[in-house]
This record gives sequence, C-alpha cells and structure tokens, in this order.
Amino acid sequence: MVDSVRIDKWLWAARFYKTRSLAAQSVGGGKVQLNGRRIKPAKNINVGDHLTVTKEGMKFELTVLGLAERRGSASIAQTLYEESANSILKREQIREQHRLMAANAPHPERRPDKKARRQLRNSKIHGFND
Repeated sequence: MVDSVRIDKWLWAARFYKTRSLAAQSVGGGKVQLNGRRIKPAKNINVGDHLTVTKEGMKFELTVLGLAERRGSASIAQTLYEESANSILKREQIREQHRLMAANAPHPERRPDKKARRQLRNSKIHGFND
C-alpha cells in the first residue's frame, strides 16, 4: 500500500482524465486545487485531502478515500474518492440549465438547400447578420 501518490497519477487512476498527460496539463493549468491551493502535477496527495477539480465547466469537490498509482476498473476508481453532496447538487443544477437552454434553442427541420444557403450568404454579405 502506498502512502502518497502524485496528483496527476491519481486523477488518471480515478478516471477523471483519459491520459496522465491530460491530467498533468489540467493541474498545471490551475483546474485542480488541493486543500484550496493551486498545485503542480508532481505534488503528492494523501488520504483525507480535499480536491476541487474543474472539468468541462463542471466543478467536482472531492475527498480522497484511497490511493492508486495504476488505472483499474471504473468500479475500483469510484472507491478512491467521495464527492460532496453540495457538489453533486450544483452539477445537477448546471446540467438541468443546459438541458433547458438546448430545448429552447431553435432547430431547423432540415438542412438548408442551395437557394436558402445563397440567401443566408447574401444576407451576411450585405450586413443583415452582423
């Protein structure tokens, strides 16, 4: 059993990122915070640490429950952390807002034909859609 693991390895093993290099880029870019502080990809984490991971507009607030250096199955990865109830609620609210916005967005019944494309192109040229 390991006492501590690099944050980029842990994020990869916990299946937050598909590759370890993506995890390292995210940590280096400030998308991951350890106990409220910005960190570097080589920082070691321990059981009980609190992480905040921002990924694709969603914010995950996690508590580290286990450590792993190797990537295992998804069921094992889910045992490595616990997400706070507040974090889950906020993500569900954001997901619902996105769903409602997509439902209200106009969708054409079909693709524009040649004549409709020409009309769109001409309206842009003449400044109607600036």
